[in-house]
Amino acid sequence: MTEPASETAAPPVVDRATWQRARDELLQLEKEHTRASDALAAARRRLPMTEVAVRDVIGPEGPVSLLDVFDGRDQLLVYKHMFYDGQPMEAQCEGCTITVWNFQDASYLKARGVSFAIFSSGPWEEISALRDFMGYSLPWYSTHHLDDPVYRQTKRLAAFLRRGDRVFLSYETTDRGLEVLNPTFGLLDRTVYGRQEVWEDSPPGWPQGPTYAYWRTDEHGALITEHRRGRPTAQWTRPGATPVGEHAAHHHEH
Repeated sequence: MTEPASETAAPPVVDRATWQRARDELLQLEKEHTRASDALAAARRRLPMTEVAVRDVIGPEGPVSLLDVFDGRDQLLVYKHMFYDGQPMEAQCEGCTITVWNFQDASYLKARGVSFAIFSSGPWEEISALRDFMGYSLPWYSTHHLDDPVYRQTKRLAAFLRRGDRVFLSYETTDRGLEVLNPTFGLLDRTVYGRQEVWEDSPPGWPQGPTYAYWRTDEHGALITEHRRGRPTAQWTRPGATPVGEHAAHHHEH
């Protein structure tokens, strides 16, 4: 549970002119950060690429070639969603939930010639049920039957380029590299208390709790830090999301 803020946990109060000077100083750091980010993006565009095997993935109509996942475009971004086979809805990955929930429309990517899809390591029947329950509309495909790490590795974002019938992997990232899909983190970073996680460099008295604590809650919205209790937070907004019984959590553990 996140520790509450102490009564003195707030920035010092100053007049507007003093605040503006401090804000202008921070703006210079933000501009440096932006330029560094642009330089990184330029370096990504100069990465070499490596050819990958074109395999079939499983979608709602059955097997589909990776070539077809491009949907007529030359570029494809794929988020690789973790899945716990045979486990109930509430036992599914909170990290993948917060990532996919925060990115549900690829219209502007398509306008730049980039398709977007989600690959999941679970069986199609199970990931289809999760997709329907969450109300997702982006294309999803199962890679459960494949052993190629390009398809099977999870919690990753991968960029592919198509040249005719050949496909190349041009970029891949994981862990904090996935934050690009999740504006929640960037917005929290602009608040007084930030993400409220123990690793952050915050002043004394700022509220902080375990990392990822707000990714999983109970039916009342209370944060849960115990492993796989409650549900991934966004699941509670879905119709039919009933309270989670202890039997579900024990089933996952055993």
